[in-house]
Amino acid sequence: MDEIYGGDPDAAIVIAHEVERAQPDHPLGFLLDAEAIWWKRYCAACEIKYGMVDAWKRSKESDDADYLKLTDNVIRLAQAHLAQSETAEMHTYAGLGWALKVRVYALRGEYRNAARTAVNGRTEMLAALKLDPDMADATAALGMYNYYVETVSPIVKVLRFFMGIPGGDKQKGVEQMETGMNKGLFLAVDVRFVLARALRTYDQKYERALEVTEPLVMRYPHNPMFLLLAGNLNAELGRKEKASEYFQKVLQTSIADLDCLNQSRKLANSYMAPSRR
Repeated sequence: MDEIYGGDPDAAIVIAHEVERAQPDHPLGFLLDAEAIWWKRYCAACEIKYGMVDAWKRSKESDDADYLKLTDNVIRLAQAHLAQSETAEMHTYAGLGWALKVRVYALRGEYRNAARTAVNGRTEMLAALKLDPDMADATAALGMYNYYVETVSPIVKVLRFFMGIPGGDKQKGVEQMETGMNKGLFLAVDVRFVLARALRTYDQKYERALEVTEPLVMRYPHNPMFLLLAGNLNAELGRKEKASEYFQKVLQTSIADLDCLNQSRKLANSYMAPSRR
């Protein structure tokens, strides 16, 4: 996971494949594999809209099927373990498998698929917390559901009505994500990044979002996605010199994922263009 967030998801994929070969009946390797691929995809899809950098939307790609196959493996293997012995850990793995699927559906604008998949993940996380109330990754995932189901676009809210999707609680979602980012194992970095972006995009709480982001930059100082978010937030707060400092770091950093590096440098240059200053 440090390879992923440090900017070398390809190295993480190699490690994940080793885990898959060593433990073909365990969901962990496939989960790490999908997580690494997701970060490559996320970075490549990032663009600036409304003054904010994020992966807003992306068309269906030919290799999406391979990614979704990995997530299906996570779910299938976790369910096989659950059939033998019900544990909070395996419910969490199954829920994470569903959550990884939600990302792709949401990015492709397939809201009905995303909604159904999110509900499946929510069910698994509730089952995990029933067995172990201290399972922080399950708490984090529920937090993302509770926040976004009450925040997302009107289209999804209409789907909620017609599909009978359970509602959420935005403030409780924030609290659950905070628990996950401080105590989670698998989701600690992910949910911190998700929460920071949510606070920025939907609540305009730029100061709080920056507080959430700064530990990511400190731990992974070469991750251009974290640097861009920190620069973006400083720009929103009117701290132009500090924002420029982060964007310069993006231009100066070097990571193994060249596609991500080139895309992030393009975004940093766009932020620093005279028209944006």
